[in-house]
Order: sequence, then structure tokens, then C-alpha cells
Amino acid sequence: MLTPALKKNDKQARLLIWVVSFVVFGAVTFLTNFKPLTGLNLGFNVHLLALTNAIINGTVSVLLIWALLAVKNRNYVMHKRLMLWAIALSSLFLVSYIGHHLLAAETKYGGAHDAMYFIYLFILITHIFLATVILPFILFTAYRALTGEYEKHKKLAKYTWPLWLYVSVTGVLVYLLISPYYVPHI
Repeated sequence: MLTPALKKNDKQARLLIWVVSFVVFGAVTFLTNFKPLTGLNLGFNVHLLALTNAIINGTVSVLLIWALLAVKNRNYVMHKRLMLWAIALSSLFLVSYIGHHLLAAETKYGGAHDAMYFIYLFILITHIFLATVILPFILFTAYRALTGEYEKHKKLAKYTWPLWLYVSVTGVLVYLLISPYYVPHI
């Protein structure tokens, strides 16, 4: 096993994780609904941020699978590096996501209300719900690993990993399903 990277301080960690999770949730909720910069001409199509988000989500999906393979092969150093990269890219995703939703008008699914529409809605609703709740799980799971509490980390990871993978994969699917209806905004 790896040497712990953080000193255990559950009280401080819990507070920090919940504050960060609450602030992120509040910021995303507020900025998704309050769009003061919609229509601002930045000289590029703001929907490129949505494409960036899909690429980041796809990369996070690959990193998560690679990290699972690394830990199953007892390559804990590689597992740690891959998971830290997944967290870093997810943080970058968050910035890009907020930017896109600040700058772009709402896009509605423009296809027929057929089976594909209902598949899209199911994917979108489950993606949004799980994306809303996953952050504290990710942070607590990472904290348990970084403090060397590997049994607690493993128990949390059994739930966190598949949910995080689902969120990252469905993020790409949501983009692929909604992107044909983006109106170029330059």
C-alpha cells in the first residue's frame, strides 16, 4: 500500500468536503438558471465549451476504467495518479460547464417526441441527479485513500466509482444527443 499523503482530520475534512460540495451545487444551480452573459459576443461559438465538456467527460471515463484496472493489478501508484488526474479533469470540466451555461442560451431537444426523446430524457434526468450527488462521494473516497484508510476507501469506492463512471459516460451521451440542436452563437 501507499504511504498516506494527508494527515487524518475527519472533522476538518468533513466540513471542507461539505462546504465545497454545497458551494459547487449552489454555483451550478444559480448560474444555470441565471444567465447574465447570454448573448455576449466572445468571437467564438460558445458551444465549443460543450464539446470540450464531452471530451473531458470521455477522458475521465477512460481514466476511471484504467484506474480500476490498475488497482485490480495492484499497481497502486498508477491507480492514485489516474484518479488524481480524473479529479483534476473533473474540476476543469466544472469550470467549462459553468462557462458554457453562463454564456449559452438554453438548448431544447428538437427531435420528435419518439422513443429517442424519452431515452434522452431518461439519460439526462439520471445524469443530472447523479452529477448533483456524486461530488461529496468522490471527495470522501479520495480523502479516505489519501489518509491511508484503504478499507474505508474501498467500501466507498464500490459505490462512487460506478456512479462517477455513469455520470461521465452519460455526460458524453447527453452532448451527442443535444448537440444537433445547438444554435451557433458567436
